[in-house]
Amino acid sequence: MNSDLFAFGFLEYVVFLLSTTCHEAAHSLVALWGGDKTAHAGGQVSLNPLPHIRREPFGMVVMPLIGIISGTGLIGWASAPYDPVWSQKYPRRAALMSLAGPGANFSLALLSAILMRVGLATGYFAPAPAVFSQIVSPATEGGIGEGVATVLSVLFSLNILLGIFNLIPIPPLDGYGVLGLFTTEAGALKLQQFQVKLRTFAIIGLVVAWQAIDRFYPPLFAAGARLVYLGYHA
Repeated sequence: MNSDLFAFGFLEYVVFLLSTTCHEAAHSLVALWGGDKTAHAGGQVSLNPLPHIRREPFGMVVMPLIGIISGTGLIGWASAPYDPVWSQKYPRRAALMSLAGPGANFSLALLSAILMRVGLATGYFAPAPAVFSQIVSPATEGGIGEGVATVLSVLFSLNILLGIFNLIPIPPLDGYGVLGLFTTEAGALKLQQFQVKLRTFAIIGLVVAWQAIDRFYPPLFAAGARLVYLGYHA
C-alpha cells in the first residue's frame, strides 16, 4: 500500500469512527428519551467514541484497520445495548430507537451535502468525477481545500452507505425494527418476537443485505450527488 492509499484509508477510518459513534449515540439517546436507561448507564449517550469502542473493539477498531491495511476495504460494526423487556413493553418506542441510527447517518450526509453545496456556490469547490470517493474537488490545486473536499466527500458517501444499508428491512438490521412504526403496538411486538426466533440466522440476513446494497447504493449515491450539483453553474 502506497502512502496516498494509506492516508485515504486512515481518513476513511476516522470518518467511519465518527459516523458509527453518531449512529450508536442516536440509538442510545432515543432509547433514553423512551425510558430505557441501559445505554445511558454504559456511557453510550455520547459522541465520545471510547464507550462505543469498549463495547465493540473488534468491530470498531480491529476489523476496519485490517481491511484498510490489507486493501480489502473498510468493514466494521458497532452496537448499543438496550433492555429487551422495555422494547417488548414499548415496541413502537423501540422502533423509533431503530430509526434513530440511520437517521443520524442521513443527517451527517445532509450536513456534508450542504457544506459542499456552499463550497460550489462560492467557488471554493468544483465538481469532481462521479466516483464514490470524491464528490467535489478544490477549485484550485493544493492547499487546505483539497483536504476539506476529500473529508466532506467521504463523509457524504460513507453515511449514505451506512444509512441505506441499515435501513434494509432484514433482521438484524435497523430497518427491520423500523417496520414496527408502520403497524400497531401488537404488530410491532410480533415483529420483535419473530426477530428473536431468527437470531441464530442473523449472519444470513447480513449476507443478503450485503448483496442487496450492491443494487441500491450506486443509483442512490448518484442521485445524492446530482442534488449536491443541482443548480450549479461553473
